Amino acid sequence: MAAILGRDPEVTRYAIRRSCESKALVVKADEKEAGVRATLNLGHTFGHAIENGSGYGHWLHGEAVAIGTVMAATMSEKMGWIDADLKQRIYDIMEAADLPVKLPSDSPMTVEIFNKLMSLDKKVADGQLRLILLKGGLGGCEFTGEFDVDAMQETIEEFVAEISA
Repeated sequence: MAAILGRDPEVTRYAIRRSCESKALVVKADEKEAGVRATLNLGHTFGHAIENGSGYGHWLHGEAVAIGTVMAATMSEKMGWIDADLKQRIYDIMEAADLPVKLPSDSPMTVEIFNKLMSLDKKVADGQLRLILLKGGLGGCEFTGEFDVDAMQETIEEFVAEISA
């Protein structure tokens, strides 16, 4: 991580190449985004709400998705789909990569804004929100509308509460 953050050209090229290869394998396996390809959107539903609610341009897309990913991990843990160690590992990796893991103190995000913007997400089908959440071990994702709404609300409330803390 230090070499990537230090912009080491060889390490950066390797990281980009491996990321592109991995994404290409997923896209090739699911060209119409009917299954595994949806997992590439981990963190995006929360992240898009953060981008939109904060005003486009306030956050880089990757920064908003980083917060969204830790929100998805937090929600997944609340539902018992992953253990606390995996959630902590995700937080630790994001922090090591110098990515945000919480909303800043000046964030305009509220529970109401999250709920409104997430209900408009492109992954809403027939009026039902679908999320990409973590399930099982490292790398296990599930694209589902079958999730604990209370766990989602608790997660949103927890992240919004951190704004004023």
